[in-house]
Amino acid sequence: MRSLVASNRIEARLGIVLLLMVIGLSLTTDTFLALANLTSLLNNNAVNLIWAVGLLVVLIAGGIDISFAVAASVVQYVAVYCFEALGGGNWFIGFLICGALGIGLGLINAALIHGFRIISIVITIATFNAYFGLLMFFSGGRFIYDLPDWWTDRIFIFEHQSASGVWSELSLAVAVMAGCVIATWLLIRRTTIGRQLYAFGDNPEGARRAGVNIALMQAIAFGWMGLMAGIGGFMQVNIVKEVVPNALYGRELEVLAAVVLGGARLGGGKGTVLGCILGVMFVAITQNGLNLLGISPFAFQMIIGAAILIAISSSNISLDLPGLGGRRVALGTERAP
Repeated sequence: MRSLVASNRIEARLGIVLLLMVIGLSLTTDTFLALANLTSLLNNNAVNLIWAVGLLVVLIAGGIDISFAVAASVVQYVAVYCFEALGGGNWFIGFLICGALGIGLGLINAALIHGFRIISIVITIATFNAYFGLLMFFSGGRFIYDLPDWWTDRIFIFEHQSASGVWSELSLAVAVMAGCVIATWLLIRRTTIGRQLYAFGDNPEGARRAGVNIALMQAIAFGWMGLMAGIGGFMQVNIVKEVVPNALYGRELEVLAAVVLGGARLGGGKGTVLGCILGVMFVAITQNGLNLLGISPFAFQMIIGAAILIAISSSNISLDLPGLGGRRVALGTERAP
């Protein structure tokens, strides 16, 4: 109950900040509240929110994953050759293949974390570099433009043309994002697995003694992140109509900042889907507002860095590491069983 009240407070504060930002930008710019800009915000940040709800599950379980953006790039490249081998593929096969590939990469992280009893940030730094190095080695850094037509055809769930001829539209990625958000909410709030993930993240030793399967919790958390990484990478190609090996490199910090700003605790056991959405909105509106105001994009990077620093310094982060006599260690993730 105390955790729920704290989460509600964080969400309320972040909601107030967002409202003030919207009011300020609407007064200082002529285009922020325009329908075309608002729909563009949703389209451009749909993939980030898909990744964010995946990362939320990992953080709730007491882990950290910074390899998901690179994993999404790997999924994109492998999927291209899978579709070619299958004679072109279709949307159903696309979701199936990209989701399965993403889950596979996520389970590699889970297996390494559980098998070596090493905190997840160390493992995912290693897999981040391994995935990216292998991708660049085998792809040669080449862009891929020759993609199946069904994958690059734009599908809109909403279209509107203003009197001045300006188009406003919402792409398929927004609908997929909504599906991923709902699925994640159902997982963590309406299933026994979700309750076990919160318990494991908050008190791993207590959860283990209560009969929670530690390996299963890690597999579910990182597998879900992998699934979201695969789906996000799949939809990113539909948006940009190309596969670029380093295009997603660096996006993981934006997503991490958004999720922790939304109230997810880096020490585990805390976080909500609503807070995650508000965090992504904060990052998106900040970036959009800086662009509209003509401020250097480097200012956005400084804000993201400051946001992560504030989140880390204000989080109750702890970790009981083997061999440390139960000492609480900053920047911890899941506790080893």
